[in-house]
Amino acid sequence: MDQVRAFGWAYFLLFIAVVASAFVPAFNDDQGLQFGLFKLDFYDHALHLGSGIWAGIAAWISRDAARNYFRLFGPLYFLDGVLGLFTGSGYLDLGIFLYGPLDLPLMTRIFANLPHLVIGGVAAWVGYVLARQPREQAVAS
Repeated sequence: MDQVRAFGWAYFLLFIAVVASAFVPAFNDDQGLQFGLFKLDFYDHALHLGSGIWAGIAAWISRDAARNYFRLFGPLYFLDGVLGLFTGSGYLDLGIFLYGPLDLPLMTRIFANLPHLVIGGVAAWVGYVLARQPREQAVAS
């Protein structure tokens, strides 16, 4: 299996773990905030679950399907993090449409959106840089 598909499986596992962690009491405080930072709702869970399933299906189908997943998902997820960083709400979970801009402390916006920026940035790198390597080189490196 080449690295692009391996990243697809890793993203599948990552997002399934994100959804599962929301239901572990140790990760939620008394106010229902996950890791003391944010409250995930149905739309967040649906986004994370859908992103993970999409990554797994793409990795299972082919290298090209996984590459296309990362090329689409990466920029969308990264830009969602940028919007969340500035407004406190993203668009992929419909937050900006449902709740509008949120007046959150800067550190909360940073810690809540840093995962989106990193996950989206790495995904874009996989789709646009790593996937450009010839298959043989991508497997060997």
